[in-house]
Amino acid sequence: MSPESPAALVESWRAHLALDRRRSTHTVRAYMATAERLLAWMEEMDGRAPDRAALARLTTGDLRAYLAARRVDGIGNASAARELSALRGFLRFIGGAGATIPVMRGPRVKPGVPRPISPDEAVALAQDIAESARDGWIGARDWAVLLLLYGGGLRISEALGLTGAALPLGEVLRVTGKRGKTRMVPLLPQVRAAIEAYLALCPYPAGRAEPLFRGARGGPLSPALIRRAVQGARGRLGLHERTTPHALRHSFATHLLGRGADLRALQELLGHASLSSTQIYTRVDAAHLLDVYRNAHPRAET
Repeated sequence: MSPESPAALVESWRAHLALDRRRSTHTVRAYMATAERLLAWMEEMDGRAPDRAALARLTTGDLRAYLAARRVDGIGNASAARELSALRGFLRFIGGAGATIPVMRGPRVKPGVPRPISPDEAVALAQDIAESARDGWIGARDWAVLLLLYGGGLRISEALGLTGAALPLGEVLRVTGKRGKTRMVPLLPQVRAAIEAYLALCPYPAGRAEPLFRGARGGPLSPALIRRAVQGARGRLGLHERTTPHALRHSFATHLLGRGADLRALQELLGHASLSSTQIYTRVDAAHLLDVYRNAHPRAET
């Protein structure tokens, strides 16, 4: 394979993202797909496979034309903004130091507000999934995982990335988050008890290098299984379609903030690199207070 071929350029981009930038598997896959789409579009336009020099000749007008073609495919503002960000990174990497990247303003994206679920809904969700499991130990596992997401604010990848090295459980849990960053998360007694109950029933030993949460055949538990279980439970319980495993993390953050948690402390608990990522939860809390006011105050609609 020629080092200038589209496939080689994408593979070098993949290696850079995964090894140098330590991006998640999901991010690497999405960014590679974006680069592949751009290269395929360029080949269709020019009639020949693009190389590094062709990428360096791309103009702002070219990027606009590419994104216009993607709009025809049906992508919205948020997807277009993400695609443009990925393309800038790809072109900057391919061009090397001193590369000139076409200047283009991305589409405006209205910031989304996380939709937390109530504590009762979080517990009901976990209970329904646990009770629907085909085996007792799998039900105990799912109960423990979901309580960990809600009670500790972990991302699902962080929870399922835990190994037996976390044992014995104490009052805090060392969690490895994005880009290998570690943080200490307080472990609620109820969450610790749920994990220990699962471990007592699990038919597979919890070796230090082995995953803490196992699949039915003993391998690492797949996030897709938890997502499907949550999807089924929210249908049975009549919960909002945005009730996902990640919504439990949103609920953790929102409920702590509502109880007076400091933003900086919350930033540390969530493992956010910047405070701006955490500040979105202040809008969630304000929206909740406004709903309470509108529903309860006798003069709210006047």
